Amino acid sequence: MKYVLLIVLVVLLLAAPATLFFLSTAPTLELTPAPKGLGVDNQIAVKVTSPHGVRFVTMVLTQGQARSVATQEQPADRWMFWKKHLAPSTQTLHLTAKKEQGFQGGPAKLVVEAAANDLRSSSDTKSYDVFISMEPPRLSVDDLEHIINQGGAELVTFTVSGYYTESGVMVGNYRFHSFPMPGAKSENDRFCLFGFPWDVPADTRPLVYASNPGGQQVTAPFRVKMHAKKFRKRELDLSDEFLQKAVSEIDPSGTGSMLDRFLRINGELRKQNNKTLADLRNQSEKRMLWTPPFQQLSNSKVEAFFADVRTYKYNGKKVDEQVHLGFDLSKVKQAPVVASNSGKVVWADRLGIYGNCVVVDHGYGLQSIYGHLSKIEVTKGQMVERGGELGRSGATGLAGGDHLHFSMQIDGVQVNPIEWWDAHWIKDRVMSKLNPAPSGSASSETTKDTSEAGPKQVGHTQKKQRKRR
Repeated sequence: MKYVLLIVLVVLLLAAPATLFFLSTAPTLELTPAPKGLGVDNQIAVKVTSPHGVRFVTMVLTQGQARSVATQEQPADRWMFWKKHLAPSTQTLHLTAKKEQGFQGGPAKLVVEAAANDLRSSSDTKSYDVFISMEPPRLSVDDLEHIINQGGAELVTFTVSGYYTESGVMVGNYRFHSFPMPGAKSENDRFCLFGFPWDVPADTRPLVYASNPGGQQVTAPFRVKMHAKKFRKRELDLSDEFLQKAVSEIDPSGTGSMLDRFLRINGELRKQNNKTLADLRNQSEKRMLWTPPFQQLSNSKVEAFFADVRTYKYNGKKVDEQVHLGFDLSKVKQAPVVASNSGKVVWADRLGIYGNCVVVDHGYGLQSIYGHLSKIEVTKGQMVERGGELGRSGATGLAGGDHLHFSMQIDGVQVNPIEWWDAHWIKDRVMSKLNPAPSGSASSETTKDTSEAGPKQVGHTQKKQRKRR
């Protein structure tokens, strides 16, 4: 019996390592986005999925004889690792590529390895071809005078040299991306259509920027003539009838009072819906799909303007304040709503406060938005022509009556659409820069300010404000 127990003990001792060996797991590592360029000093984040923890993460950068290594290690856990069930973790390593280490600007190889902290200590390895940039990029910006309306749009052209992966215009905390100039021989000749957001102070200086993944960024100012704007303030009285209609449609299974549910819709859901609209910039074509000018809903009345600041009152008391980012245009009930210009449908579905909504992409980050429709007659991915029917006006979403909510956005930032209804503004502010006049000819640059002009084809712009939301 004693010998039997001894044999069993020996078997168990021999089996334990084998069991722990098979309980070990292989890790996976991920760098998102995949690195394409590095600078002199780099902070590189590595996401590692390993339920038993990470034994080490190592990065090795090589370029000819030059070599740079960065490592993070944890104490080995060979036996008790099986108790761990860890979520993915992110390790950030500091990796240098300095001249004194032998590096110079040009191609290099980056190898990243991560090992699991268990008995087998399996590893995952990824290899990347990268470009080392020892100096920041350089910018040369056009010398035109850029006339900008607060809440409006403008276009600037520039040339980038050196190594860069991103360029465009910064306006406060907003960034607008650039594109290669149409017909240019080099992608370094670029243009950026950008907006000056309504909520950015008018004394903010827009800057052209260029950057690379190595953390190197350069900025350059350009000539700007800024027109500050005062946006309207309006009070809207909320009735129980409207609350019942809007909340029941948008949040039928919600809890709380009708007012509380409306406030969540008007605040939290509004932010979510506007983020959904902004994210559609990622679906914009890198080409121009439209031709000037854009058209307004024909013979329509303006019920609300861009960037109206709305105070919502219930039983005589202020309960909320929001900003309306578009024009409310009314005509007749279920009036045909047509595309303001040619493009590709990137959204044709319900969208919270906007009800039935269609978004048309016109290329280069420019998109038009049509909300509160009673009916949608296009599908996502469909190409449409200027004047092609998208649907019918309605009162879906947060609408108090039948109308069209129309807005435009540039790179996900909503701007005043009134400029885009003006053929002269488009010619002077956009097309003349994309198709510059021959040398020696007169420039078409003007100082026209369209922001205070009335929209085209509008019957009444100063009538008493209707209850449009």
